[in-house]
Amino acid sequence: MNTIERFQRDSEFYIEEGCHITELHNSTADPDCSIARARLEPGRATRLHFLRGIVERYVILEGCAEVRTGNETLQTVQPLDVVNIPAGVAQNIVNTGPSDLIFLCICTPRFSAVHYQGLEEQD
Repeated sequence: MNTIERFQRDSEFYIEEGCHITELHNSTADPDCSIARARLEPGRATRLHFLRGIVERYVILEGCAEVRTGNETLQTVQPLDVVNIPAGVAQNIVNTGPSDLIFLCICTPRFSAVHYQGLEEQD
């Protein structure tokens, strides 16, 4: 495994959850952790979902948002706030600012789509 994984801006892709993702680190060689950069456009929200068996943390880098975890009410987050989302807890985030919301998604163990469970109908 390389010790440095270079950021590849052109590797961003859109996911049905409602945001754009760039995988920074997600390898079977390191099953303990994955890191992705998420980008959410102004006024957009991710679909309500949960991850089975995966703890996720959002690290807000740019922008402002409201995040919901479990049965909690929406809470405002801003740059350098960390949102800890236990495994199996429903979550979504809404970009409330005028520019793109950029945040890291850090998952332990590493993210795999088989653990994703959507809780809303797709458009």
